Amino acid sequence: MGASRTFLFLSQVYVPDPAAVGQHMADAAEELVRRGHKVVVYTADRGYDDPTAQYLRRESVNGVDVRRIALSSFGKSSIAVRLVGGILFVTQAVARSAFLRGVDAVVVSTSPPVATIGAVMMASIHRARLKYWVMDVNPDQIVALGMARANSVLVRVFERINKLVLGRASDVIVLDRLMAQRINHKLDVSDRITTLPPWSAEEPKSIVPHSENPFRNAHRLGKRIVIMYSGNHGPTNPLTTILAAARRLEDDPRLVFMFIGGGVGKAEVDYAVSSNVISLPYQPLSELRYSLSAADVHVVSVGDSIPGIVHPSKVYGAMAVGRPILLIGPAENHVADILARADIGWHVGHGDVDATVRVLKEIAALDAARHHQMGRLARATIDSGGGKAGACSRVCDVLERGV
Repeated sequence: MGASRTFLFLSQVYVPDPAAVGQHMADAAEELVRRGHKVVVYTADRGYDDPTAQYLRRESVNGVDVRRIALSSFGKSSIAVRLVGGILFVTQAVARSAFLRGVDAVVVSTSPPVATIGAVMMASIHRARLKYWVMDVNPDQIVALGMARANSVLVRVFERINKLVLGRASDVIVLDRLMAQRINHKLDVSDRITTLPPWSAEEPKSIVPHSENPFRNAHRLGKRIVIMYSGNHGPTNPLTTILAAARRLEDDPRLVFMFIGGGVGKAEVDYAVSSNVISLPYQPLSELRYSLSAADVHVVSVGDSIPGIVHPSKVYGAMAVGRPILLIGPAENHVADILARADIGWHVGHGDVDATVRVLKEIAALDAARHHQMGRLARATIDSGGGKAGACSRVCDVLERGV
């Protein structure tokens, strides 16, 4: 172990908030603490998806000094609301961080997108290294979703910020090959970029059998085959195709569709609730192994314009509990790469409801031995890379580099 260093993390979301960015930042922060470093986190005191959720202003979480800032998160109802919350968060965090001493490295991700400009300021104040962990790409995301024009003032400002942070960062971590291509197109950082996929929030040592799963029992799922979508219901992962297929299969007693999570797309799911469609909120992290294991197949949806912009991290949770994947998305994306390397699922395109129905009927008729074989291969694929511990360790190796 090298000398102890002080890392400053800047992230609008952090545990116990369920957002994936905060979960991954927490895992890395805690691993750095285990390695003997000091970690201070500046984050918001309210939930990102649910601003009514309020957290302690300051606490030690597994050795990490978490400092939460008021008036810094107002939900996701519009770009303007997110931008105001992000600017207030970053402004306060920069001001507070100026009083810290001995900061060796600043770690920033992309929640909020304006956090990067704050991290550049923090790194300059403390003459510290800047580590940029890219978990989604803006302004590309808002342009892809039609929320801003490619030539708008907002987009041009964000692109200038991107070049600034990429030029200042000593290391840039991206999540997949398509994201690396997109980032290098903004500014060539090929000499400082590392591609490291993330990991699942929960990685149980053993798979919970359906017969012993309290989640399945509580929701009276019986022997029905559960097709599950678990995670953010947002425009980057549209659910229209799977919901349309579920409607066509309403009379098939073998299948039930379960949607767990929240987000702006939750209303579409709630409207579709029926005898074979169940909608539930995010489940507590302590219950995640049971809710994820309750599925027979996990749905991963990747919007057609999204590859390289938002990483489909929910695939790792499904694979960690040994479940096959039903991918709905374009021909080229990170999950399609996984399916090309390992026979662990099916792939259909958005809008192709006929093909989706055919695949779902195939799943319903699948031999149990074949189903379990695909699930075991999915988990083995995760384990081959050292699982959650191995993936997190590789990220922390980069964060420590040169510090």
